Amino acid sequence: MGFHTFDAEQASQLERPSRYRWVSAEELIGPLVEVGAAVVADLGSGTGFYTDAVAEHAETVYGVDVQSEMHEYYRDKGLPENVDLVASDVSDLPLADGELDGACSTMTYHEFASPDAIGELARVFRSDGRLVVFDWSADGDGDHGPPVDERFAARDARETLVDAGFEIERAETRTETFGVVARAP
Repeated sequence: MGFHTFDAEQASQLERPSRYRWVSAEELIGPLVEVGAAVVADLGSGTGFYTDAVAEHAETVYGVDVQSEMHEYYRDKGLPENVDLVASDVSDLPLADGELDGACSTMTYHEFASPDAIGELARVFRSDGRLVVFDWSADGDGDHGPPVDERFAARDARETLVDAGFEIERAETRTETFGVVARAP
């Protein structure tokens, strides 16, 4: 289950406004704005489709992606001045302890959802920081996104986050996706 990585050769597909069907920019950004998150990471930032929206509400955004091709696409598209691109796996972030006020993951949780990666997130968060996750759900029908057997359910994400010390503020299963908002330890 999990760890499916989006094909970088299909990067232009990540720029389609139809992505808002699955998660809106407002529901992604809202929990970060509520806590005044100034330093935020977008985990699996890809082409920056959602990163650009987050950047409008933060002082610094780290666009974290394991694929350098995604960063190249984003640079060509144009980066906001407050976005720094970080080529890294989530399980080994080159960030200081407690550096992040918030982080988001939009349709990428299944790419990094190991206990090691979630533990690494706990390390780089300040106390009370917010993690906002929206991803394809294992409870979905699989007509969109990665195959169902490569997905996680909201309950799986909750369990892994709680095991790493996060407190779940909200978790919901939707038609094809799930959303979780968690407070850092």
